[in-house]
Amino acid sequence: MNKRTISLAVIAGIILIAIIWVVSSYNGLVSKDEACSQQWSKVESQYQRRTDLIPNLVNTVKGYAKHEQETLENVIAARNQASNAKVDPNKLDQASIQKYQKSQDALSSSLSKLMVVVERYPDLKANQNFLELQSQLEGTENRIAVERQNFADIVKAYNAKMRRFPTNMIANMFGFERKAYFEAEKGAENAPKVEF
Repeated sequence: MNKRTISLAVIAGIILIAIIWVVSSYNGLVSKDEACSQQWSKVESQYQRRTDLIPNLVNTVKGYAKHEQETLENVIAARNQASNAKVDPNKLDQASIQKYQKSQDALSSSLSKLMVVVERYPDLKANQNFLELQSQLEGTENRIAVERQNFADIVKAYNAKMRRFPTNMIANMFGFERKAYFEAEKGAENAPKVEF
């Protein structure tokens, strides 16, 4: 082998290593990006579970609290608003997540008011359907908190990988963007307390 052949082989080897590194880095970023989207869908799923419980809860309360119509209507309106709020998992920016959270906070607030109404009806508090719905709602609030934390962990891993050198060059080259963290209102990390 002459020097030129050896030089070409070395250059081809370096190019091959660089291509493998680019492909590997790109695929790693894609996997992390998909993990963020998947985890966001889990967060939304838990919020949807809560939203799905509300009509049953309202109907149970309705039978006992006929003159509390305004509170019940506010809960339904907040539920509808929260149901319509969606975030594109491919665009998890801070503005989208905050808008989504605002609708969920409005729903939480109206649910808290509903629970105050429930305090006025001792028979309702002892109703088995209501107790079961209350338990499911509390469990869902805990699941929401867990999924939000999982989302934050996955976004952290994605953002860290994307910012590390030399992967950051690949991220910039292919247009990967940082994901926003889920920022809940202060104190929102605790499930609402429903006391009877």
